[in-house]
Amino acid sequence: MGNMIKTRFAPSPTGYLHIGGARTALFNWLYSRHHGGKFVLRIEDTDRVRSTEENTKAILEGLLWLDLQWDEGPYLQSERVGLYREYAEKLLETGHAYYCACAPEELQARRERALAEGRKPKYDGTCRNRDLGPGPGRVVRFSTPLAGETVVRDLVQGPVIFRNEELDDLVILRAEGWPTYNFSVVIDDITMEITCVLRGVDHLNNAPRQILIYQALGCDLPDFAHVPLILGSDGKRLSKRHGAVSVQAYQEAGYLPDAMVNFLVRLGWSHGDQEIFSVDELIEKFSLEKVGKSSGIFNAEKLLAINAHYIRHKDPQSLAKLMRPILEDRGFKDVEEAYLQAAAATLGEKGKTLVDLVNMGSFYFQKDVEYDSKAVQKYFTPSILPALEEVVQALREMSPFDTEKMERIFRDTAEHRGIKLVELAQPVRLALTGGTVSPGLFEMMEVMGREEVFRRIEKALAFIREKEQKKQKTPGSVQS
Repeated sequence: MGNMIKTRFAPSPTGYLHIGGARTALFNWLYSRHHGGKFVLRIEDTDRVRSTEENTKAILEGLLWLDLQWDEGPYLQSERVGLYREYAEKLLETGHAYYCACAPEELQARRERALAEGRKPKYDGTCRNRDLGPGPGRVVRFSTPLAGETVVRDLVQGPVIFRNEELDDLVILRAEGWPTYNFSVVIDDITMEITCVLRGVDHLNNAPRQILIYQALGCDLPDFAHVPLILGSDGKRLSKRHGAVSVQAYQEAGYLPDAMVNFLVRLGWSHGDQEIFSVDELIEKFSLEKVGKSSGIFNAEKLLAINAHYIRHKDPQSLAKLMRPILEDRGFKDVEEAYLQAAAATLGEKGKTLVDLVNMGSFYFQKDVEYDSKAVQKYFTPSILPALEEVVQALREMSPFDTEKMERIFRDTAEHRGIKLVELAQPVRLALTGGTVSPGLFEMMEVMGREEVFRRIEKALAFIREKEQKKQKTPGSVQS
């Protein structure tokens, strides 16, 4: 192998891109980038029952959303079956593999007997010295050394020793000629010149089997680095009961890719007390020495806090770009860019996710807002009509339409009418947004523009007058 560092991410497309898989991809990407090497993407789709093209597509989209661009691939294992057979042939020729004719039900019975007798249920070597050739229903098994030990010199876990007698003569080619996981992985890593196999610690038990195959083929070993798993808050392996576990679900919920990258990298790796990193900083600082042995705990609140930090620090142009697909999904397809950016600038401080921002700012894009009924009872009263009419008149004459002048007009009107500023501001907020919580009132009015502000306030004035007329026509109503 050359001196260039080469890492790989090799997901199985039996599901979407899992949070744990995304972190493995990120660590591989950072390690290769830190060393100026290459990052390879390989899709391990030899499970023909559960692998789907849809899942493959979702995995690629997830990686691209996180901006983890690969340098080679994506290679599909299903397109490399001839290569695996070729290498199995080499092992058969050198006596490191043999054909096995044991029927599945026979093997099952032997396994059960071994368990009943308190022995390890491993293959008993029946066909090991029978010198069989190929034939229907026959698999190819690897001849595992019967004695000695295999040491995994792990860059994260330290040296881990396995006794060879504990290992099995694993099947490397199934009867129909398809490779098994442990075999195809090794052949791929050899032919793709992978120099560092960086993956979850749940693969550590596969490492000795794979090392023995490397040695049988006379190939150099890569470095191994098995990183701790991500656990839920209850200390159990991260699964659906802990909430969303696919990257796609967080993308749809309005999380930012840079927040997700920052959160994931800190699950198992640290650099002092620093929490927030730019991608360039991560590339510069990432090293396996700083990857701990203990599992990372997935903390949804922390992810949300990091996401809120990133939203607060995004410029309006970027926020607008990120909000647009969500708005379009909701039917707001023709929002002008300048208007969207101006609206985004008033929302950025408030929300924790992009979906929050769109929910909070939906009034900007709706033609007609629906008034909150409780707020209507409280703020749309006939006593506020004179103040509202006065403020509208003053706003009409005002130029330019800016926040400073607006605020002065509101303060003067409130003072003139002998009411508090909030008693005037809240009905106007309700008229403009349909509710009583929003970005700063004057900033919001400036974004909406003079015509839209008047249209909405005039509509509210008509609504209040009509409400009052109905009330007066109702028999037995008490006039306020």
